[in-house]
Amino acid sequence: ARAAAPRGPAGPALVRCRHPPTMPFGRRRQAACAAAAGILLSRALLAAANAATGAPSLQQVQEHGRQGGAESERMGTSHSVALRRQTYVAGAGGLRGRQRAGAATKVVHKTAYYGRVDVGSPRQSFTVVFDTGSGNLIVPSTACQSRACGIHRRFDRKMSTTAEDIEADGSPSRKGGPRDQITVTFGTGEISGIFLQDDVCVGSLCTNVRFVGATDETDDPFSSFNFDGVLGLALPQMAQGADFSVMDQLVASKALKSPMFSVFLADGEMEESEITFGDVRQERMASPMFWQPVSRPTGYWQVQIRDIAINNEPQSLCANCQVAVDTGTSQLAGPTDVITDLSRRLNVKSDCSNYDALPSLGFVMGNHVLNLSPQDYVDKGPDGCEVSLMPLDVPPPNGPLFIFGDPFLRKYYTAYDRRNSQVGFAAAKHQDVPERQAAALLVSLNGPGTVDKVEDASPPIFLARK
Repeated sequence: ARAAAPRGPAGPALVRCRHPPTMPFGRRRQAACAAAAGILLSRALLAAANAATGAPSLQQVQEHGRQGGAESERMGTSHSVALRRQTYVAGAGGLRGRQRAGAATKVVHKTAYYGRVDVGSPRQSFTVVFDTGSGNLIVPSTACQSRACGIHRRFDRKMSTTAEDIEADGSPSRKGGPRDQITVTFGTGEISGIFLQDDVCVGSLCTNVRFVGATDETDDPFSSFNFDGVLGLALPQMAQGADFSVMDQLVASKALKSPMFSVFLADGEMEESEITFGDVRQERMASPMFWQPVSRPTGYWQVQIRDIAINNEPQSLCANCQVAVDTGTSQLAGPTDVITDLSRRLNVKSDCSNYDALPSLGFVMGNHVLNLSPQDYVDKGPDGCEVSLMPLDVPPPNGPLFIFGDPFLRKYYTAYDRRNSQVGFAAAKHQDVPERQAAALLVSLNGPGTVDKVEDASPPIFLARK
């Protein structure tokens, strides 16, 4: 099966499911491989991982739950994973696609946040991007001999007593026989892989899950990353199947205190980024959290915005636009026509002469405006200043679509509720930013000064500016 499919909200990828011609390709397996064409690896695989530290096996965790009684097993627990940050140099398109036509070539500094996950018995440790824009766990395997795989930790299937070889539809592979394979082509590279099943642990949270072991990676761009792979945390539509979703498997096994995860990205070097499975951490919030329902069944954590605001004044620029909250990208992106009009209204001078006088840029979501300051939406460097939002056109019904990447996620603490299919937003609390100043970024339109947590479907009353 060969199909063009979106690699994520930020750009297309070509996904091919390949099967040797010497083996019949039945309808069931063909359909499963076709489904794989809709799964996308939104980000790349890669670099040096932490050494294994003896995390408990799935059997040990299950035994501990039984010893703790039915109540502890039912309630589950939570676990926070520290995230490292890598800054790397990429072209303006990077992993998200090629640079737009007519744009001058430029060097762009991007970021990636990654943490540890353990696979197999005994544990093999990998570093992965915890990615809300893709659905599968993908790590390099020892079957991959490319340079990009060679400089990263690879999963050794033979060293794990619990590993199973499977096909795209989850059926057992024939020993010594040919294997189904998924290939993802990016604007700047390509990854191919086979399907496996094994125990996967995030700290003490363990489950059994299906995943992709990479068998080939192009040198560009994957050898430039410090992380080995990607752990997809998108909704089930983005996974190869329910058994491929690490989050859904953790929920089904009752491993989590609550069926959610939350993300905090540090805004400086003095604090640590983290992802928390099973809970929301109040100490990470400078304001109360409000929730927005997932608005489209696309697989993305996608919500609706009512408009765009400048200095908290709605601009009638993007009625009923959609936003995908994406922990795997370092950019902000939006529809070309909206970005063009917005850039004109913001009037960012190329010589940075008005940088200090630029307004806040906000997104109207429910009864709230989530603001970004000029340092969040302007690229300021030796060559001058320009609006940093990347043009991205996603047609209806999934678009028009904005992407909220790292610049947004450093300002707002986000939570992802699997049971109720909703996304929570709160101003992030940072060590070097006064709490009152951080909370001021999140403005309530149905009352001055505080965020109203009550969800009200009635149209908000916009406050007059003072």
